[in-house]
Amino acid sequence: MKFQPFAIGLLGALALATAGCKDFLEQPVLGQYEAGDFFTSDTNAQLAVNSAYVPLSFRDAASNALWVLGDVASDDAVKGSNPGDQADFESIDNFTITPTNAAVEAQWKRYYDGVFKANVVIDGLPESNTRVSPDVRKQAVGQAQFLRAYYYFQLTTLYGSIPLRVKVETPEELQSPALPQAAIYAQIEADCQAAAAALPTTWPAADAGRATKGAALALLAKTYLYEKKWALAASTAQAVGALGYVLQPVFADNFRAATKNNKETIFSVQHASNLSPAQGNNLNQWFAPRPQNGYGFFLPTKSLVDNFERTSAGVVDPRLDYSVGRAGQSFFGVPFDTTWTTTGFVSKKHLQPLTEVPSTTKGDGGLNYQAIRYGEVLLIEAEAANEAGNSAAALLALNQVRKRARESYLFDLTLPGAGTVPAGLLPNITTTDQNLLRDLIRRERRSELALEFHRFFDVIRYGEAYARQALSTQPNFNYARHRFYPIPQSERDTNKKL
Repeated sequence: MKFQPFAIGLLGALALATAGCKDFLEQPVLGQYEAGDFFTSDTNAQLAVNSAYVPLSFRDAASNALWVLGDVASDDAVKGSNPGDQADFESIDNFTITPTNAAVEAQWKRYYDGVFKANVVIDGLPESNTRVSPDVRKQAVGQAQFLRAYYYFQLTTLYGSIPLRVKVETPEELQSPALPQAAIYAQIEADCQAAAAALPTTWPAADAGRATKGAALALLAKTYLYEKKWALAASTAQAVGALGYVLQPVFADNFRAATKNNKETIFSVQHASNLSPAQGNNLNQWFAPRPQNGYGFFLPTKSLVDNFERTSAGVVDPRLDYSVGRAGQSFFGVPFDTTWTTTGFVSKKHLQPLTEVPSTTKGDGGLNYQAIRYGEVLLIEAEAANEAGNSAAALLALNQVRKRARESYLFDLTLPGAGTVPAGLLPNITTTDQNLLRDLIRRERRSELALEFHRFFDVIRYGEAYARQALSTQPNFNYARHRFYPIPQSERDTNKKL
C-alpha cells in the first residue's frame, strides 16, 4: 500500500479545505462534502489525513506561535524586533498574560483544529467502512491517532486541564468541562500505543513527514517522562532506538535543507519552498536580521549562550555556533553584525543562507521543524533512567549525545582545527550521583535542544524552585499562575462549562 506523494496530497487537502476562503484553518475539513459521503475512496481518505497535518505548519509564524510560548517565555530567548511590535508576544515575554492574548488564542485554536481533523479521519474510517481499502484505512487511522496524541500533548502541556474531544461532536457536545491532565495523558498514551501498532517503521521518500511507529513510540516516551513514569519512559525510549535511528555525525545537519529527513529525524514538520499555495517555513523571515529582509524576532539570551560548555582553553561546544549567531563568527557566510540584535545574538536553527532563500522570498523557507529527533529521545532515556535509579543506563544515553556533539570536529571540515577533537571538549560524564547527574542532564538538554521550542515546558516541569531560578530576571513570573497558559477567553465565551 502506498499513499499518494505527501506534498501533492497536502496541496490537495489544502485546496479542499480552503475553497472560497483566505484562511484554511477556519474552514471545515471536508469542504462541501458530508462526512458520510466523503470517505468513499482511498484518495479521499488520504486527503482527509493529509489535512490533519496542516496545523503543524509554520507557514505563518504569527498564527503558529509555539516559538513564543515554548521559548520566548523561557530564559533562552526574548521576543526581539521593535518594542511594541507584536505586543501580545511581548506580553508572553514579560508575563503580563491575559486570556485574550493573541498567542494564547492562536495556539489553542490551531491545535484543536488539528484534533478535529484527526477525529474526522478516525470517525470516517471505522472497520465497517469497506469503500476504503483495509491497508489505507489502517494507515490513515494510525496517522490520525498519532496526530491527535501530538496535538493533545501540546495542548495539555500549554494549558493544563482541557476539554477532551475524541469524536466529531455536535454543538451541544462541545459544551464540555476541562478534564484533569491525567485524563488527557491517558488518551495520549492510548492513541500512541494504537498508532505504534498500526504504522510502518518507514515510509517511501515521497511520503517523508508522515507519522511512523517510531514517532508514536517517541511521543509515548515523552508523555511518560512528563508523567514521571520513569521506568516506562526509559524502556519506551530504548524501543525507539531499536528501530534504527542514529545521531547525525554533524549536529547541524538536522537544521540544513540539504540534509533534512535524515536518520536522526523521528517526526518532522515538512516545509518546501516555491510551491503554490505556499508551504514554506515562514520562521525564516521572522527570525532573520532586518538587513536580510527579516523581522528580527526571537533573539537568544546570554543565559543560553553561557549554558554551552567550554574547555579550559576556551574552545566552545560546537552546538553553540550551529545554533546561535554571535560576534566574531560567520553568519551563513557573512560577518555577524552586532547591530542586528539587542541581546548580542541571533537564532540560526530555523534560518537558511541567502544563497538558498533570497531576501525577496525570505518567508518561503525550505527547512523542516524538527518536532522529535533521536537526540531528544536519548535525553529522555537518560533523564528517566537516572530518576529510576539506573545511572549506568543514564550515562550510556547521555554520553552518546555528548560524543556526537564533540565529534562534529571530525566530520565538519568548516570547524577550525577540524579533524581532531579539541582536548577536554565535552568529555564523557562519569558521576553516578543522582542529584549531580540530574543537573548535568538538564544542562545537556538545554544545549542540545536550544531554540527548538521546548525550554519553557522543561523549566516548568522541573519544578517551582528551578523555574524561579531560571526566570529570576522576570519579576512578573509566578509559578502557580504561569505554570500553564490561561484557557483563551474566546473558548470560555463559547464553552459555558469551562
